[in-house]
Amino acid sequence: MSSDSTAPNQLRAETLVEALPYIRQFSGKTVVVKYGGNALAGTSEHDALALFAEDIVMMRLVGMRPVVVHGGGPQISELMARLGKETEFVDGLRVTDAETVGIARMVLKGQVNPQLVAAINVHGNYAVGVSGVDGGLIRAQARDERLGFVGDVTEINPGVLEGLLDDEFIPVIATIGSDATGQAYNINADTVAGRIAEALGAEKLVYLTDIEGLRAQVDDAASLIRQTTADHLDDLVADGTIAGGMIPKVSSCQQAVRSGVRRAHILDGRIAHVLLLELFTDEGIGTMVVADQAALDAHLAETNAADTRSSTTNVAAMPGAAS
Repeated sequence: MSSDSTAPNQLRAETLVEALPYIRQFSGKTVVVKYGGNALAGTSEHDALALFAEDIVMMRLVGMRPVVVHGGGPQISELMARLGKETEFVDGLRVTDAETVGIARMVLKGQVNPQLVAAINVHGNYAVGVSGVDGGLIRAQARDERLGFVGDVTEINPGVLEGLLDDEFIPVIATIGSDATGQAYNINADTVAGRIAEALGAEKLVYLTDIEGLRAQVDDAASLIRQTTADHLDDLVADGTIAGGMIPKVSSCQQAVRSGVRRAHILDGRIAHVLLLELFTDEGIGTMVVADQAALDAHLAETNAADTRSSTTNVAAMPGAAS
């Protein structure tokens, strides 16, 4: 065999060896992934969606328990425009009257959710679509009368998800919730993902977005924050470094890790196979959030141990290595 063909094969083998300790570590663990509506918009939606589906199925096949939570803001806005209905925002949140909440339900349950389920199920009968009204999964109440039927989560009832996970399905969740009277509410998907991760005792909460992660200096790509704590994020919100649409994601990350989720991640969903790069490689990608400095120290110790195991395995596999 020529050296030209050996090199790429060796690289593939090394990649698999690098992934092994992470596959072992995360087997049987629940990972909640929030997939934004922005990722489904635009000309490359099919490629992006297919890559995302491959990552989710790979997670399932190596023994993880993935849960997908999705939004659909751009799709809701598009349908409203086609129907001649003007979109109004207050403090960054869509004003949602009775007609608009009906449009949101139509888009999230009738368009985006089946699209995600179908993409995953190209690889097998894995995904099951649900919404927050199914089995009383997401209980909600009105956030602000100015916003109409925009809801805050009051309770997550995870039994329906636990049943699906135990039966080795992948739940795909549309973020429409309801109150005790059955009134539907449109709910921020970032917030829902965090609350579901808490309720399931997830190992990880992952947000796929259109930025590479959090930056210490907003305009400086070199200032990407690789690892941080919930306390440090308090400081970045207070001084205005984190603002606007990132605040719900950051707040959900903070609450989740402070409520028992081990790690939260903000990743660039535009990168091919970004989930696999984060979960199964030594360097990882994007920004990782943990509860406090003690949790960060523990993570660094785990990473060092994984590096040692990977190096030992590579040495043992080399021709002529000591037995």
